[in-house]
Amino acid sequence: MTDISAQPMPSQSAAASIMVGSKGMKKRHAAEARFKAYGVVAIVFSLGVLAFMLFTIFSDGISAFRQAQLTFPVTIDAAVVDPTGTRDRDTMAKVTTFSYAKVLNNSIVAALLAKGIPQEKVSDKELGEMVSKSAPAQVRNMVLADPSLVGETVTISVFANGRIDGYFKGRVTRDTASRDSNVSPAQLDLADTLRDAGILSLGWNSRFLTNSDSSDLRPETAGLGVAILGSLYLMFLVLVICVPIGVAASIYLEEFAPKNRWTDIIEVNISNLAAVPSIVFGILGLALFINFAGLPQSSAMVGALVISLMTLPTIIIASRSSIRAVPPSIRDAALGVGASKMQTVFHHVLPLAAPGILTGTILGLASALGETAPLLLIGMVAFVDNYPGAPIAGFFDPATALPVQVYSWASRSDPAFLERSSGAIIVLLVFLVIMNVTAIILRRKFERRW
Repeated sequence: MTDISAQPMPSQSAAASIMVGSKGMKKRHAAEARFKAYGVVAIVFSLGVLAFMLFTIFSDGISAFRQAQLTFPVTIDAAVVDPTGTRDRDTMAKVTTFSYAKVLNNSIVAALLAKGIPQEKVSDKELGEMVSKSAPAQVRNMVLADPSLVGETVTISVFANGRIDGYFKGRVTRDTASRDSNVSPAQLDLADTLRDAGILSLGWNSRFLTNSDSSDLRPETAGLGVAILGSLYLMFLVLVICVPIGVAASIYLEEFAPKNRWTDIIEVNISNLAAVPSIVFGILGLALFINFAGLPQSSAMVGALVISLMTLPTIIIASRSSIRAVPPSIRDAALGVGASKMQTVFHHVLPLAAPGILTGTILGLASALGETAPLLLIGMVAFVDNYPGAPIAGFFDPATALPVQVYSWASRSDPAFLERSSGAIIVLLVFLVIMNVTAIILRRKFERRW
């Protein structure tokens, strides 16, 4: 009998316990199942919060892209808009918008009479107040652009005022109108009648994307045109400033700089700068670029310089990570066949690291696009109702940006501006989605596998 045959065979109960599992194994399996459940709950909760946030923003802001408009024939009274009868633009330009407001008021009263719509409860003055205060200026600009319209009857579309627009969007009710000095329940009743008659309608508002900001008296005309152009100027300047400096610094630190105490200090400071609160960069920009250098306040150039200081560390860190990810064998092979260090870096390493560099740069710019605090400190929150000029002089004109416009509208008391604030967030999200999708496409297009 051998030693193996002499050993006792395991009992049936012991073999069964291996198949069933011990108490400790059951506890580990239960702990693993709980951990998976916690992860699923966390993901579902995060997606739920995100969905709720997007639903809130879109439900509040999508109405900013639709606006109540009045469409009716307007008779351009020559006795009012051109009292001299010369059709001279310079002479007609002396006629103020108050005179054009009378023309509009008379025309809308005539339009109601032609439609047989009674207005016993609404005076002519109250009827004129249902039209946006920007409408007289719109008609004046139209007549000055084409003086041949004087004496003619033309059909135009003008915005209704903010309260009438809010009534059709659910912000204003007859109960609130009874306590509001800017609108009355009788005007709301007349608005319903005008809508049934086809004079008043709720349609697409393209001017939300092209108009400049407006005062608190004309919330219905406020638009994002200046903010969009200012953001484009801002991102272009940040791109021009940050990419060459950031990529060059990354190449030098990763490939050419000696590893000593000074480079260690530089690397630590770059990492620290990436974690500095953005408002600190705003204070630095205010002191350095405006108070010391004397650059114009609220300009896109100052905003770009401040944002560049904040974005540079992010681009440098992302670019260095991409360069470091290139396998050392690529460098060794290039050097082995006689390439210089410069040729190795620019002909082999940099093309392979380009997808990561592009992705990091675009994501850094997307993050910078949403910054508000540093732009507030340099004055870009100021009311700007004129478009900045064409480059390069336009870079020094007063401008604003999308996140600053969101902050400005959200801080105003009229609910119509809160609606426009949510609409501006939608536009900002579209910009961010485009930039992130671009980063993904560029990465996949230029990515090389080894």
